[in-house]
Amino acid sequence: MSFLEICRQLLPGMGITLQIFFITLLFSIPLGLAIAIGRMSRFKIVSWIFRLYIDIMRGTPLMLQLLVVYFGPYYMFGINISSSYRGIAVMIAFSINYAAYFAEIYRAGINSIDKGQWEAAYILGYNKVQTFAKIILPQMKKRIIPPMTNEMVTLVKDTSLAFSIAYAEMFTEAKRIASAQTSMMPFVAAALFYFSFNAIISLLSNKVEKKLSYYD
Repeated sequence: MSFLEICRQLLPGMGITLQIFFITLLFSIPLGLAIAIGRMSRFKIVSWIFRLYIDIMRGTPLMLQLLVVYFGPYYMFGINISSSYRGIAVMIAFSINYAAYFAEIYRAGINSIDKGQWEAAYILGYNKVQTFAKIILPQMKKRIIPPMTNEMVTLVKDTSLAFSIAYAEMFTEAKRIASAQTSMMPFVAAALFYFSFNAIISLLSNKVEKKLSYYD
């Protein structure tokens, strides 16, 4: 089998990998901001609950979380699991996992802004929401781009963990073809895809960071 034929057979798996990536970002980025705000709440019980969530998500393997989300409904509630639930379980597990990491990035970005800017905004008559949206957020965005990019790069590679619940993303397909063809070429093709996609993410990140350089 030629290299081009291998790539052609990997296309459906590549599509699933991209789907996992973009849907995870779609849900985890706003969810991470909400968790960060909860984590920074002045009410200790609220802050403690969100801190516990973050610690659990970051302190346990993503593969374990995938298995819990997928098998949990059956083991805990006796709900029958259909094959269509695999994709949903992957999206849920990835989203809640990465939301915890993004939450800490947001929190660090918010805390990096000098407190005097909050005080100045209060004197000017801004409420907390206006201060965050118009003053803090624009400055924070540039500061969190590098760590956010690192997490996105990691996410691209982590999509391969979906194989643990037999969800056929690209790495799963590469293993299947490699086994059938007794060849390393499917793994080479998969590696090139991961590398190329991450290179694009890094390039776009650098461009966005340069556009926001006026906040320096």
